[in-house]
Amino acid sequence: MKLIFAIINDDDVRFVSEALIQKEIQATRLSSTGSFLKSGNTTILICIDDDKVDTAIEVIRSHCRKRKQLLPSHAVSGAFSTYPIEITVGGATVFVTDVERFEKF
Repeated sequence: MKLIFAIINDDDVRFVSEALIQKEIQATRLSSTGSFLKSGNTTILICIDDDKVDTAIEVIRSHCRKRKQLLPSHAVSGAFSTYPIEITVGGATVFVTDVERFEKF
């Protein structure tokens, strides 16, 4: 068994959740906040058989997209400036770890 931690931008999480349900992959959603932009994310936890890991990751990959966003420069550097900074947001960060023991009550 594997445990997948997927940190997903809130703009994408609904699409990922719906696709996981369609593939009959159970997941737990946790609200989380990124420390750099302090924006909303959702961390999805999926405990899954080894042979289904690639399917779950493909679902996540196909429903998360990176996008450009303009931010006031003071939001990033702390200094005030009149020029906004373009940053890339979205996508997903995924970790896969081994599960030593799994119980469901």
